[in-house]
Amino acid sequence: MIFVTGGAGYIGSHTCVELLNAGYDVTVFDNFSNSSPEALARVERITGRKLQVIHGDCRDRDALIAALRQSQATAVIHFAGLKAVGESVSKPLIYYDHNVAGTMRLLEAMQACRLQTIVFSSSATVYGDPVCLPITEDHPLSPTNPYGRSKWMIEEILRDLYRSDPSMRICILRYFNPVGAHASGLIGEDPQGIPNNLMPFIAQVAVGRREHLNIWGNDYPTPDGTGVRDYIHVVDLAVGHLRALATLNSIQNDQSSGCMTVNLGTGEGYSVLDVLRIYEKISGCRIPYQMASRRSGDIASCYADPQLASRVLGWKAQFGLEAMCKDSWRWQSTNPNGYQT
Repeated sequence: MIFVTGGAGYIGSHTCVELLNAGYDVTVFDNFSNSSPEALARVERITGRKLQVIHGDCRDRDALIAALRQSQATAVIHFAGLKAVGESVSKPLIYYDHNVAGTMRLLEAMQACRLQTIVFSSSATVYGDPVCLPITEDHPLSPTNPYGRSKWMIEEILRDLYRSDPSMRICILRYFNPVGAHASGLIGEDPQGIPNNLMPFIAQVAVGRREHLNIWGNDYPTPDGTGVRDYIHVVDLAVGHLRALATLNSIQNDQSSGCMTVNLGTGEGYSVLDVLRIYEKISGCRIPYQMASRRSGDIASCYADPQLASRVLGWKAQFGLEAMCKDSWRWQSTNPNGYQT
């Protein structure tokens, strides 16, 4: 049984599909503050299998202990947390409370239940403004906002926990930019309010929910002046979690590799205009845009060196940017209002 916190969210729901299809039993623990129970109903529809769903908050240790015992979990995948960079700058205490304190309560609950395996959802934001590209896992860490610092703090807590207890099995996955949707079009990214990320914003413009896209900065030292990022298909990302679980389960007690940190990215960088043009081609829709000034904290380029994931996890991204845009458009065009359709 795999215990998935935040399993109703964008990445969590896609990972639940892959887990169920691979034969795992899954318990989702979610407070639905930034997600919809409808996503889990659709996960069951896609897979033809049932999930156990427990409504709860990761800051409630007693609820976590009860849920872990009820589920008889053998491993945890931890997605739950807040993730909007801009909001984290204006509301840092909320982010440290949900992300850092929530993870502390989860780890305490795992200890109470003698549960030793966890895959943690981290982020490439821990690297900050890269000093070299592509980014390897030993790149210096210098997050530039409270969201990124909350992820960095959790990583440090996990590494300290492993030093204190080498029987723990921990995999920290640093995501680059998840995009796309499940090929069925039944689940996808459904941000509340104004999207914080590029592709769901483009998708909402294409479907008519928003008038135009703001491009924040066209004077970066990149080929077309717009920011360059490493976009990874959410299904590739979900599969990476299964590979992480399998790798942790294969570690022997006498090995010293029970805590690993791995990038999940494609190694390819695409600019904002690259993504926009491909999305227009896939959707057949014109996507109007306006250039605006750079946003504070944004960086010019960020893309992964994914070689460690290949060596350690046996994982490699399978989908290119066109497939990411095609699946995103299928989801958005058939669900123009997301899960509220």
